[in-house]
Amino acid sequence: MIEKRPFDTLGRHDADWLAARYHFSFAGYHDPARVHWGALRVWNDDTIQPKTGFPPHPHADMEIITYVRSGAITHQDSMGNKGRTVAGDVQVMSAGAGVTHAEYNLEDEATTIYQIWIIPKQRGGEPFWGSAQFPKGDRAGSLVTLASGFADDQAEGALPIRQDARVLAATLQPGQSVAYALGNGRHAYLALAKGKARVNGVELGPRDGAAIADEAQIRVEAEADAEIVLVDAP
Repeated sequence: MIEKRPFDTLGRHDADWLAARYHFSFAGYHDPARVHWGALRVWNDDTIQPKTGFPPHPHADMEIITYVRSGAITHQDSMGNKGRTVAGDVQVMSAGAGVTHAEYNLEDEATTIYQIWIIPKQRGGEPFWGSAQFPKGDRAGSLVTLASGFADDQAEGALPIRQDARVLAATLQPGQSVAYALGNGRHAYLALAKGKARVNGVELGPRDGAAIADEAQIRVEAEADAEIVLVDAP
């Protein structure tokens, strides 16, 4: 089962500093058919204008992954962390029992991100934050695991999250393809950051999404230079 979610059907919020598109119900956008997908709760496509951002605000009991598509995001939190994550790289904040953070675009250009929230296996725990570089060249023609709750993935450099889930990405040239085995009962969600591709024969355009279940394998075939982000969650 593949449910295509075209970009122009997503929820939306437009302000002078932020253009947000919501793959799932969020803030003032509510669609009872798009509340979550398994443990995946939020997938926001945000464009943040220069010298603006999200001021300090709290979170608890959520795994928050930020995938930077262009520009850079600067993070600050109540744990004392501060870091700048640039295009193609990823940061993870595990909110645990509670944390306050801010996310700013301090650049001279607009920054675009995917903000992905995954419900953790258990509530509470110490919060943590981390970021990692994932050069796009390393993802050329293959899926790379960026964040994961599985020890084997973490041993190979994936950022840790507190759920049996994975966040993966790949860049593909026209004619290239990648495949991913999806386990029984799992929920996958794929977004096309740019380009055109077919996902098990379903055509996606730039910034479209697809909710996937009951498919033994996910096969992505690029029709133009493409950048994909994929979540596999329980």
